[in-house]
Amino acid sequence: MTTLAGLTTMQVGGEPARYVEATTTDELLSAVREAWTTGEPWFVLGGGSNTVASDEPFDGTVIRVATRGVERIASDDGLVHLRVAAGEPWDALVAYTVEQGWSGLEALSGIPGSTGASPIQNIGAYGQEVSSTLVAVDFLDDDTGDFVRIPAANLALGYRTSVFKKGRRGVVTAVEFALSDLDRMSEQVAYPQLARALGVDLGARVSVADVRSSVLALRAAKGMVLDPDDRDTASSGSFFTNPIVSRSAAAELPADAPRWPLEPEAEARVVPLGDEPAPPPPPRAGSVKLSAAWLIEHAGIGKGFRLPGSGAAISSKHTLAITNRGSATGDDVAELARYVQQRVAAEFGVVLQPEPVLLGLAL
Repeated sequence: MTTLAGLTTMQVGGEPARYVEATTTDELLSAVREAWTTGEPWFVLGGGSNTVASDEPFDGTVIRVATRGVERIASDDGLVHLRVAAGEPWDALVAYTVEQGWSGLEALSGIPGSTGASPIQNIGAYGQEVSSTLVAVDFLDDDTGDFVRIPAANLALGYRTSVFKKGRRGVVTAVEFALSDLDRMSEQVAYPQLARALGVDLGARVSVADVRSSVLALRAAKGMVLDPDDRDTASSGSFFTNPIVSRSAAAELPADAPRWPLEPEAEARVVPLGDEPAPPPPPRAGSVKLSAAWLIEHAGIGKGFRLPGSGAAISSKHTLAITNRGSATGDDVAELARYVQQRVAAEFGVVLQPEPVLLGLAL
């Protein structure tokens, strides 16, 4: 019996009415189109690291993307262009690029999941984001039925978001990246914690292998590298995104609350044809990114916290992860997530947003 519990890193979820594993792009396209013709619910699953499902049966088709392949393609911009099948495991791709000495993905080491999922939430860690190297995706569009190539500039990539999280439905079948060949040296180290681990200043370049090694160690210390012997890794990684609020809202928080001002955004303007463009208006006041982990901890929820009788708990290593201690149900996970949301909202007036996809569950 195939269950979503057996296909996801959170290890919860019921049995789908129909399950298809696609190992080639043709199989994937065929399975998706067939599911569309039935009019029944359908769900595409990659590595299962960003999905939390209900234990109730899924009354539809689950299509698991198990395609493989990394192809170097010709380019004339001096960069290394790779076309990667959507089902290629993400960390295997990162390991391969580091082995080749190419930079651009090294700080994204250890993130579970599949390559096709990486642009959907614009994964990022330790100062790097997929958006910095993403060129385009191959995509089967649910609305039109067309199989298209979408340039990165048209994906509305932002902090843990993209056009796919804003309503554009379909299936990513392949992803193209452009990496740098800096003689085995990394991109500039852009994250203070990583710089400290490497013993270098921000902006320094070190070997891509050293960055990968340090990132894997940092993630493992937080229970963020999959390990079957460590229940803290039976999770979906960071359960909540770092909230982005106005400067005025951030000013209401305690002085020691971590915050990172974001660049102000200029307002869009419409200029009638033939008119001389007016000087641009001043940019809007910038927003501020907060630390979800800090908010959770200072709302009184510590590492290892669990609700009475629940099989779900906050990680014993990192307050941003909800974990399955071995007997959790999807409802246990959702109940704990709601409790965290409520505590943070009551204490700080900030509503945390979940990062994983919730299938049959709601907060």
